[in-house]
Amino acid sequence: MEVDQVVPLPRLPRVAVCGGTHGNELSGVYLVRELLKLQREVMKKEQEEDLKPASVLLVLSNPRAMQQCRRYVDTDLNRCFTHATLNGPLSDMAPYEIIRSRELNALLGPKGSPAAVDLVCDLHNTTANMGLCFIAYSDCDWICLHIFRHLQCVITLNLNPRSAAMEIGPQPHGVVRSNIYTAMKVGVQHMLDWVRLFNSGNVFEGGFVDVFTMVKHIDYPRDSETRNITAAIHPCLQDRDFCLLHPEDPLFQTFSGQTVRYKGTEPLYPFFINECAYYEKGIALSLARKRRVTIPAIRVQTEQEQQPNEQGFASEEEE
Repeated sequence: MEVDQVVPLPRLPRVAVCGGTHGNELSGVYLVRELLKLQREVMKKEQEEDLKPASVLLVLSNPRAMQQCRRYVDTDLNRCFTHATLNGPLSDMAPYEIIRSRELNALLGPKGSPAAVDLVCDLHNTTANMGLCFIAYSDCDWICLHIFRHLQCVITLNLNPRSAAMEIGPQPHGVVRSNIYTAMKVGVQHMLDWVRLFNSGNVFEGGFVDVFTMVKHIDYPRDSETRNITAAIHPCLQDRDFCLLHPEDPLFQTFSGQTVRYKGTEPLYPFFINECAYYEKGIALSLARKRRVTIPAIRVQTEQEQQPNEQGFASEEEE
């Protein structure tokens, strides 16, 4: 893809910002609550400025877990949006999050359909020292990559790339820290500002974005019989998310005081180091490669360019 080639992309009239997917990650919970209070004023301002506003849907994703200040009630909601889970048979004994995922799919989707929202930003906290990061599921999503590039220009942050999660830490679960909340609020505001600029016809120049692509997870050392962990993250590695980890660097320190070293064959970037919520998943940290992605210039499609897409959706529905 050429950097100077302008790619027309569909308008983003429907944007969703979701908080409380994990009920004890409180920055997103309190931010969505605050945005719900302000939404009427924002919509009025957009009308006065005669803009074509993005429709921002604000969602508190897991109300029961929020009430109990727990990550989840029965099972991790963030793992309940597979095709099989959303479309399979539903028993009377189904976990709460399975039921809730179907409610959210009806509200925001259906997933993969023309009726689905155009952009979802899911707000999360981490106990790891990751700063403000974005997690996306494709390095060819020009919309997400341009948003990330825009945020790099206006905020100092780590970036890990049109569904995306905004992950920010460190913040203990069940706690809200003002500086972390404010960083998330600023990030969301700039993301929505970019969407408004895009929808109003701005052309965004092409360029480059550095992304971190996940390679593997590493578990804690464990006792072969009890499966209890036998070591913690080494002090030299703790809080050094996105700092290059070289072979033979300290990785863990056993509870008897010995150093366990990284035995990988290449330097990689660690992240989610010592994340509290990942103990149950058997993940001490994740490792990623850093690479540079070329992104083209983009602009919103004209009405004439939109018509072929709409005809294509109609043909698919008729089939």
